[in-house]
Amino acid sequence: MQKPSVAELRPVVHPPGVKDRRSGEHWAGRLYMREVSLRIDRHLVNTKVTPNQLTYVMTVAGALAAPALLVPGITGAVLGVLAVQLYLLLDCVDGEIARWKKQYSMAGVYLDRVAAYLCDAAVLVGFGLRAADLWGSGRIDWLWAFLGTLAALGAILIKAETDLVGVARHQTGKEPVKEAASEPRSSGMALARRAAAALKFHRLILGVEASLLILGLAIVDQVRGDLFFSRLGVAVLAGIALLQTLLHLVSILVSSRLK
Repeated sequence: MQKPSVAELRPVVHPPGVKDRRSGEHWAGRLYMREVSLRIDRHLVNTKVTPNQLTYVMTVAGALAAPALLVPGITGAVLGVLAVQLYLLLDCVDGEIARWKKQYSMAGVYLDRVAAYLCDAAVLVGFGLRAADLWGSGRIDWLWAFLGTLAALGAILIKAETDLVGVARHQTGKEPVKEAASEPRSSGMALARRAAAALKFHRLILGVEASLLILGLAIVDQVRGDLFFSRLGVAVLAGIALLQTLLHLVSILVSSRLK
């Protein structure tokens, strides 16, 4: 069977709304990964590979970010970035294959969310363990492992806060939340939300952004010959995660999402 061209795939696997979803599409997907995934799709659409199988592999790729980051030096940071990029690629491909083959399942949606939780947490836990200097000649400093785990917990809680809106609405018999409902009813909170969105500091605790930050800090630390900037990064990400967990919860409560 002849492989479909990218031009044939695009309108089916990238229907209107896929790339411009406000909260559903990552900037890296819009910038480059959706174009890469199209090239992968054409080799998979005529095979027996299912979307759920791809999602399982995607989950493993995201989880591998943690052990990858434990490799000392810049090598580990590069491996961490590669693991997260593979996760992101498969996150695009599994949905695109599902659209082409019309193989949709509730299990696939569920697994996709589990993978998103796991990837972000794996990067942050791996970062904390990396900063603890497991393979160094001196004493392991578990403070940094704790802070990395704390950052991971915050990243998971933020996702859970969003997902639990859907759970709460379903259990009270309400229709799924609309995008406009995310706007705070208070003008002051709306302004604060727009300011936070403009600064985008909260994105640093997401897997893609965090892995790139870790690589940058690893390069600087390699020049310095210590882990100063990696440890500073872990502390900053833990602080961002805790602050964002609280702010995100407040933003949900003051919006119309639970009305």
